[in-house]
Amino acid sequence: MDWDNLRYFLELARTGKLVTAARRLRVDQATVSRRVQALEKEVSATLFVRTPAGMEMTDAGQLLLADVQAMEVAALRIEGVTGGAEDQFAGTVRVGTTEGFGSAILAPHLGTFAGQHASLSIELVAVSAVVNISRREADIVISLERPNRGPFVVTKLCDYVLRLYGSEAYLSKHSPIETAADLKQHALIGYLDDLLYSKQLQFVSEIDPPERFTLRSTSVVAQLNAAAAGAGLCVLPAFLADRDPRLKALIPDKLVFQRTFWMSMPEEVRQLPRMRATWAFLREVVAQERGCLMPPPKEILAGPER
Repeated sequence: MDWDNLRYFLELARTGKLVTAARRLRVDQATVSRRVQALEKEVSATLFVRTPAGMEMTDAGQLLLADVQAMEVAALRIEGVTGGAEDQFAGTVRVGTTEGFGSAILAPHLGTFAGQHASLSIELVAVSAVVNISRREADIVISLERPNRGPFVVTKLCDYVLRLYGSEAYLSKHSPIETAADLKQHALIGYLDDLLYSKQLQFVSEIDPPERFTLRSTSVVAQLNAAAAGAGLCVLPAFLADRDPRLKALIPDKLVFQRTFWMSMPEEVRQLPRMRATWAFLREVVAQERGCLMPPPKEILAGPER
């Protein structure tokens, strides 16, 4: 059996998409398709079926997957002994997470991490949407919701704080905010309810509903920039908004929120050296950034400074 064909099978099994597998293997889609078809001929079984969501493994494919994964781990172990430890990290790791966390916390660190390992490539998917680990949209997913079932390794990564923010220009022109009830007199910026990708982002349900929203957006960065421009008040992660000198935090007790990030990866890849190393590095990043994820309480700013 041709090991190269098995490598193509393994990458397609992990990504579920020909175009993604081809990019990771640095070949074209036709090569991936041809290699997998050659393997199917070797084992006399159909390993994938095409669906609207991508390439889905058949039962025969699932049975083959476990054996091929074991072969990959063994091969990497041998390469580590005969070719040097760095060879163990060869390949790509795709990390999927939220837009704000990926951009503000992970991006500055992940590039440095990949730079320390010449054979490792990191792909960061930082989006205002759910990155679906079940559909192989990423190798490691950091999400607001804890995966509740499936063959995944799951851990609580960290808690983080969100506060209500506004620009100095906005705060100087509007009435003071001393209690959550005072928010009814203010314009808010927030998410679109019908496009909310996590119930953990439903902050408005925890306060008195405002009279109006000046802007709703699926993007937390768009919300931050609108608030900084004086369009209204906005609930934002402290790790994102505290870095922006255009914004001030309002911190009556009822206007502080806490949420949790969960990290997960498929059981099938947990033994790969590049996966273990990236997983451990992400935990180190969170430990380094603890101060901005869970900052100490600040002096309450209740309206414009007098």
